Parts: sequence; C-alpha cells; structure tokens
Amino acid sequence: MELIQENPDLSAYLAADEAIDHHHPQVRNTAARLAREAADSYGYARLAFEFVRDAISHSQDAGDQRVTWRASDVLEQGTGICHAKAHALAALLRAEDIPTALCYQRFAHDEGDGHALHGLVAVRFHGAWHRQDPRGNKPGVDARFSLDGERLAFRPDPAAGERDYPRLYAAPHPAVLAALRAAPDRAHLWKTLPGAL
Repeated sequence: MELIQENPDLSAYLAADEAIDHHHPQVRNTAARLAREAADSYGYARLAFEFVRDAISHSQDAGDQRVTWRASDVLEQGTGICHAKAHALAALLRAEDIPTALCYQRFAHDEGDGHALHGLVAVRFHGAWHRQDPRGNKPGVDARFSLDGERLAFRPDPAAGERDYPRLYAAPHPAVLAALRAAPDRAHLWKTLPGAL
C-alpha cells in the first residue's frame, strides 16, 4: 500500500497540538530520559516505540476504564487505547524532531457487531514513511519497531470489511479526537468511536 501524506509540508508532522503536546514537561522529560539511552535517532525511535508499547498499558487489555487522549496525560497516567498511545508516541518522536504521522485501520469490532477504528503512527526515515503500531503486545499480537517491512499488531481482512487507510494525518482525525474527548469512560467510548473514516 502506498501511504499518502495529507500535508505536503513535512514540518506539519513535527508540530505540536492539543493532543500531541510535545512541549509539555511530561513529554519533554520522558523524551530526554529515552534520548540519553539512544545512540542515534533510529535508536531513539525504537526506544520510544518500545516504551509506549510496553510501559503504557492498553486500557482494554488492562481493564482500565479511564480514557486518555492528550499525550502528556497518557504518559502521566500510564494508560490509553490505541489512539491515545499513538498520540503519546507521536509526541515523543516529534519532541526529538522525527516526523511522525497518525494513521488508521478499520477492523471488525471485537465486542459485537460493526467496526472500530484502530490508531497507529508512521515515522519518516530514509525518505520514506514506515508504519508502527504501539498498541501493546498480548497473546496473538507481536508488534515490533521495523523499517524493513511492517510488524503491526493486526492485518485487515477485506472480506470482513476491514481495511488500511493510506492517508497520513498530521493531527488526530477530528472524529476520533471528538469521541475520545467526550467519553467519560472506555465503555462509553466503545459506543461512540467511529467505525470508519
């Protein structure tokens, strides 16, 4: 699949916004700690990915009803669904001047009928975009940081109405962000999160 950069200006993928608040002290301090352990930008990106994947719990997997959406809150509270974890990883990468996009997949909802959007990121290295999925591993899920072929959590099944969206967003999709911001808990979020873009 060819990934499509929504904004031709690469600097848009380094910008801070309300959700990807990489100027916040929580994000800056976490980025600085990870950067001390990295030899180069690739090493930093891998460490940041592994930190968000492994140290920030996926709230559904953990049974946590809290809904986070702002990167600094995700890092402070240590939890979030895939979209929130993508915001946190994007903030950590942008904090170290690594262009990062938000991207989406559509999957059959695992709690009943319909579909749900899944959030992940794409990082730009060596003149190309590479998708990464920090949602968190569990039995049957083994996502890894890779520039040599995708190692994502899930692969869409077109026969089930699932798909990859090729567009790379500089900011969270407005429908996803609105659902995250309005949800008082994860149970409510599951009912209101869009099923398609």
